Amino acid sequence: MASQTHSNTEGTTETIEVQHGEAHSAGFPPFDSSTFASQILWLAITFGLFYWIMKNVAVPRIAGILEDRKDRIAGDMAEANRLKQDTDAAIAAYEQALAEARNKAHGIASETRAKLKAETEARRSKAEADVAAKLSAAESQIAALKSGAMDKIEEIATDTTSALVEQLLGTAPTATDVSKAVKTALN
Repeated sequence: MASQTHSNTEGTTETIEVQHGEAHSAGFPPFDSSTFASQILWLAITFGLFYWIMKNVAVPRIAGILEDRKDRIAGDMAEANRLKQDTDAAIAAYEQALAEARNKAHGIASETRAKLKAETEARRSKAEADVAAKLSAAESQIAALKSGAMDKIEEIATDTTSALVEQLLGTAPTATDVSKAVKTALN
């Protein structure tokens, strides 16, 4: 029981006693044993309603979303595999084209090398032939000069001997004597 004091407009004070109902005196309402049956009934109805909503609305939507995601992932994986195969095929074609280009370049280089070697060999052969011809001409010229020089050596030796004998003896020897002496000395 609680009492309250009020003043009215006339200046008198009244005390009013208010009695509280017995429902409030039992404590926290969910723990009140007299309301357990209705609480369990509403719990069962609410649980059933939520179960039905989850079973018929939420779970199918979630399952649909998961299935769509699974299908999208499978499609993306298939596309990735296809692109990987395309890439591998492109790489293989590139490698093959590169190998063919290298082989062709090696062939061209070998062909050019052989052509240049043949040209060089031809030039070398021509140069050797020219050098051999010039050497042969030079040798024949040297032989001609040598034979001409040998003829002149006898003449020069005769003149030199005649001049030396004249200087030493004071008289000039005869040309036939000097010529005989030089021929004997040279042979």
